[in-house]
Amino acid sequence: MNTKIFCDIADLSSIKKFNKKKIVRGFTTNPSLMRKAGAKDYSSYSKQILKVCKNKPISLEVFADDFSSMIYQGKKINTWGRNIYVKVPVVNSKSKFTGRVIKELNSQNIKLNITAVYTAKQTQKILRQINKKTKVIISIFAGRAGDTGKDPLPEFKKSIKMAKKFKNVEILWASVREPYNFTQAKQLGCHIITIPPSVIEKIEKFGKTFNQLTTETVKAFLVDSRKSNFKI
Repeated sequence: MNTKIFCDIADLSSIKKFNKKKIVRGFTTNPSLMRKAGAKDYSSYSKQILKVCKNKPISLEVFADDFSSMIYQGKKINTWGRNIYVKVPVVNSKSKFTGRVIKELNSQNIKLNITAVYTAKQTQKILRQINKKTKVIISIFAGRAGDTGKDPLPEFKKSIKMAKKFKNVEILWASVREPYNFTQAKQLGCHIITIPPSVIEKIEKFGKTFNQLTTETVKAFLVDSRKSNFKI
């Protein structure tokens, strides 16, 4: 499986840097990343990003909590560029499934990234709302599930199996915790994995042997012991 790597970032300087990398096939953002990047005005900041990222797909998220406002924001965001995926959470803050939003935007041929998904049941509900033409990404949060002691892999397997009936649907591994998640995503058959910059840089260094790793580790211990002038 040729799993595409997207960069999960909203910082303009990082987007400029990683947009030049062939390994990076697209970008994802969210309101939290936007805030961390120092965005004050969502529209103008998003448009600055789009001036840098003109061709690769980029997900920009709605932040309203009621369905009518989500639909309005989604339509507005979609007008900013052809490479945009409008990011919509699978539920709002009251745990109400956003099926109405998904169906309305999808029916108007707006590309979507459905986010904050954790279960195959949620994937199934999403698939019931969409057509088989307009592109849809379903982002399943592996790392956050793992943080709570839950195994996300069965949810991915079931979701990927269901999505095979839809040529326009891609399953995305979200909330990466370590470089090995990329290997896991490929083994599962995920279409996309979205990764923070620091982890992408580690993936670019894949290929070291266990012998190399062993020697590097021992050398690091030796250097630190000498720097500390340890004696026994």
